[in-house]
Amino acid sequence: MAAPRGAAVAVAPPPGRCAYFVERKRRFCKMVPARGRRFCGEHGGHEEEDTRKRIPCPLDPKHTVYEDQLQKHLKKCNSREKPKPVYFAQDINAGLKGATELPEEQISISTLSKEELENLIRKLRKASNGIKSVLKDQILSHQALEEALNDPKNGDAAFKHLKQQASLLGNMERLNLLGPGRCFVEFGAGRGKLSHWVDIALQGAENVHFLLVERETTRFKVDGKHRKNSFERLQVDIQHLYLNKVPVLVQSKLPVIGIGKHVCGAATDLALRCLVETYANFSDKEGPAPKRVKTDGTSLTSNNSPDETRSKCVTENPSPVTGIVIALCCHHRCDWKHYVGQEFFTTAGLGPVEFNYFKRMTSWATCGMREAATKASTTSIKDKEQSSEAEVFDQEHGSDECNLHGLQGLLTTEERKQIGRLCKLLIDHGRIEYLQHRGYEALLQHYTDLSISLENVLLTAVPCQSLLSPATA
Repeated sequence: MAAPRGAAVAVAPPPGRCAYFVERKRRFCKMVPARGRRFCGEHGGHEEEDTRKRIPCPLDPKHTVYEDQLQKHLKKCNSREKPKPVYFAQDINAGLKGATELPEEQISISTLSKEELENLIRKLRKASNGIKSVLKDQILSHQALEEALNDPKNGDAAFKHLKQQASLLGNMERLNLLGPGRCFVEFGAGRGKLSHWVDIALQGAENVHFLLVERETTRFKVDGKHRKNSFERLQVDIQHLYLNKVPVLVQSKLPVIGIGKHVCGAATDLALRCLVETYANFSDKEGPAPKRVKTDGTSLTSNNSPDETRSKCVTENPSPVTGIVIALCCHHRCDWKHYVGQEFFTTAGLGPVEFNYFKRMTSWATCGMREAATKASTTSIKDKEQSSEAEVFDQEHGSDECNLHGLQGLLTTEERKQIGRLCKLLIDHGRIEYLQHRGYEALLQHYTDLSISLENVLLTAVPCQSLLSPATA
């Protein structure tokens, strides 16, 4: 145990506390030792008269255990492998097993030659030629959040998230997705705030269930505040989530609506495949499989008006998934193996190598905003929801792909922004094509202003047969 240094550091532990000095934190351990002991159980090896040996836990070396109690500890250690839930199916939503694997070490964009970079940009422009680059604004709100939006106690960060949630609910209402007799599956749920507001908006509607999918243990969850509707948390990676085995869906047969606010990178592709491929194809084996949609072969007009998109929906889609509303985020975290738009990329003459470059170039869309990123990343943030945009900034601006000195002055900042936005659009368009080929009317739109969130693109999808209803036209 290292001795404390500096006059400002306490030279003795507080009464009744462990006498071990934590050098990294520059303070004494705050754990309470057993009666008659100077050190807590974790630091008991420093007890002068203690002859029992402590060793690192084989399951997690970050903590130690008495050697003579190892077997007992292994049975209750929090790091032990726990039984898999019934809805766990290894890699069921991961995509094609034969997908091309890229080498771990890849050439940085900043080291590309002028000719290589120009060729890459030329491919990007050719592939995106014909895609409508100006998205329609669907910046809406919902009365369920009116009181919270006008609450002066909410700070600027909370207000921005409330504005986004209000617009998400407004878009769900526009698509006639808010109603009784449904199961809402929130991907990347975090604290579950989006489901929280959906529940409030439904105002006691009957036979409503919420499934909150989150792979990490989450603090400050809002699930426990809800009693009238059923909230169930599924702690599993979306990659392994087999919705067809979730008991409530097996028993109730409720229509499913997939929702998510800032579903990062590949998680969006995993969620889409989980909904419209894995669940839709296997949820009712006795019924007909979802019908594919015929296209005119051009496949480059997904961001059309509803009337133009309607012409593609030549068959009805009997899918049990009646709606998808996902706010997109973190394109640099996409993965070719999981990407649902592989067919679109290959048809356009692109492959995993180009995809890897384009996903990294998406960070260019926010170049020039490093100062705002630094300010956002240093703000005191207590939960995943509030830290999402700061995390995006840190990941994107901290990379060498957004280094203004790395491209030999070939592109101006404005040109880089335009190319970054085009890369995002191309990746998102592949997702739209994927959904349209599976019988959905899928669209991209802006759901909030850039001043509220730089990640302001919303993906929505409803089965094509729903166009027969005036409420969704």
